[in-house]
Amino acid sequence: MPSPKANGLVLVIEDDRNICSLVETYLRKAGFETLSAHDGRSGLDLARRYKPGFVILDLLLPEMDGWDVCRELRRFSEVPLLILTAQKDEVDRVAGFTLGADDYVVKPFSPRELVERVRAILRRASPREAADAGTVLRHEGLELDAERYRLTRDGKPVALTPSEFSILKTLMSRPGRVFTREELLDRLHADGAAVVDRVIDVHVGKLRQKIERDPAKPAFIRTVRGVGYSFAEREAEPGEA
Repeated sequence: MPSPKANGLVLVIEDDRNICSLVETYLRKAGFETLSAHDGRSGLDLARRYKPGFVILDLLLPEMDGWDVCRELRRFSEVPLLILTAQKDEVDRVAGFTLGADDYVVKPFSPRELVERVRAILRRASPREAADAGTVLRHEGLELDAERYRLTRDGKPVALTPSEFSILKTLMSRPGRVFTREELLDRLHADGAAVVDRVIDVHVGKLRQKIERDPAKPAFIRTVRGVGYSFAEREAEPGEA
């Protein structure tokens, strides 16, 4: 078994052993270490034990389905997560993002594309990639340190998925600037992958639950109807021009 501290460890939770083996083969060729499980409970146990750097999760699993695995996983980890699904309906895909997934791939899929999706998500979670903001971003109790990939609210750490962190960093870097859903999607999926724009609404909803004092009356992330979202501009301090 891999070391619990192994870098680049990807946990693949997939009950189809042929698919699982194929995915692991391509991941290893790309330089990742892999660990696999063929049912939901075993996968969840391995996630707790080995704390992988990435999880690929099938939704249709024995013992415990992927939806329940995702819910339980998000109780103790914000590990980057990609869902494998045979469901092509938009509702099912959006539901995966609601549970905290960063991306999804519909079966049948190209193993090479899957590896590129994994790399893209990890780039969003990389401190070096996040460092382009240049400085620590602050606003009324929120502090986002892009270089260290860290967010605090009133001094307390807030765990975000890579997608949530990327969206918040984008919005906070340009307070008052309205970003369309398409622009935010481009930052999440620079590879041109086709993703429904409702995904941004799901991520923003989860962000508000984590950072807003009253998510029903958001003070940080504001909705611009029919367009997208903006981050609140900082009010001038007394004496400022």
